[in-house]
Amino acid sequence: MDDPHAQIAELVEGALAAAAEQDPLRADSLRAIMRRRIEGPADFPPADRDVEEPRRKPITASPFVWQRPSSIPPREFLYGRHYVRKYLSATIAPGGVGKSALGLTEALAMVSGKPLLGIEPPKPLSVWYWNGEDPRDEIERRIAAACIHYLIDPACLDGRLFIDTGRQTEISIARASPRGIILRDDVQRDLVETIRENGIDVVIIDPFVSSHEVSENDNGQIAAVCKRWAQIADETGCAVEFVHHARKLAVGGNGEVTADDARGASALLAAVRSARTLNQMSKDDAEKAKVDQARAHVRIDDVKANLAPPAEGARWLKLISIHLGNATTDIPGDDVGVVTGWKWPDPNEDVTVEDVRAALRRISQGEWRHDQQAKNWVGQAMAEALGLDIEEASVRSAMKLLVKKWVGEGWLKIIRRQDGKRMTREFVVPGEGP
Repeated sequence: MDDPHAQIAELVEGALAAAAEQDPLRADSLRAIMRRRIEGPADFPPADRDVEEPRRKPITASPFVWQRPSSIPPREFLYGRHYVRKYLSATIAPGGVGKSALGLTEALAMVSGKPLLGIEPPKPLSVWYWNGEDPRDEIERRIAAACIHYLIDPACLDGRLFIDTGRQTEISIARASPRGIILRDDVQRDLVETIRENGIDVVIIDPFVSSHEVSENDNGQIAAVCKRWAQIADETGCAVEFVHHARKLAVGGNGEVTADDARGASALLAAVRSARTLNQMSKDDAEKAKVDQARAHVRIDDVKANLAPPAEGARWLKLISIHLGNATTDIPGDDVGVVTGWKWPDPNEDVTVEDVRAALRRISQGEWRHDQQAKNWVGQAMAEALGLDIEEASVRSAMKLLVKKWVGEGWLKIIRRQDGKRMTREFVVPGEGP
């Protein structure tokens, strides 16, 4: 049977011949496109040509076989609840927040087996960190700075930490073509082989966009890329973490990155088991925590959870600068950012037993509501007894935490009764003091 594309080309050629007198250059250009479409190279094959597909495993339904629940292996969480063996995860953040520094610090924590950021790995792990953008010496600077700060013995990294860059070791698991997406089976085989050979437990891809050459806005193509990475994770038993860029926030927005701000297609977020965002501390939170350098403090939120915790209960990081001492006669030494753990100030740290008793006496002298919006909120009485100004944001935030803490300790009790307008309200009264 004649090639239908050739038949169409003949019809088009006839139309072009009639139009050539008016615009010969355009007619020649269109003829070249038609010839390439019919006789072009392998990367531009004619559409709908019969192509022999590789033989695949037949699709069959697998019968369910009951297993005792105690015999089903548990999920293997490798670091906190974010890195899980055989699963994908993602960290989403704008530039300059410290997402690469966080990935490297977590890699060092997993390799050394030390709780560098307050999370203790179950055992020392092998981690492969691949950075598709920066040169290798920049990665080495970050690792050196973290080792200096955390007093990590470089010997514990031997044979466990692997680093590569896209400048020397390119990883492109798929690429776009005129016919759609081309999945790179050879790249997948190489990845599986090197992960197995080196016994790698965790692979960190930084950033995700550098590991493929498809449109990051195409849900179908990104879903296919993520599926390939999931196959690698499943086949090798490793956890795969994507460091991913956030899109630029709109002018007038609240300045916080959410799940919806992940750059490109939403298929990435759907494919990962765990996803988190990094956000710099807001000015309001800096006032509450009495922090001078808000930009150096970063909040981590699980974007697959229904609600993010309040600032006081969130997990925080702090970026500090470490000098490498690598100055030469001509060039000054490098200062490199390192991620450290940071906790919201605990208002109980400076409160004595006498302070608690004084506050309870003040509360017993009036009627105080549990509602923070009420004019007679109990936090006001506590601040007054402690000699603090409740109008300050940091004091108000501290009193919120103290009320919750003291109720939990039994020093305060919440009771429900009617107020002067016969409305049922929650009031706070002294409990058993310390």
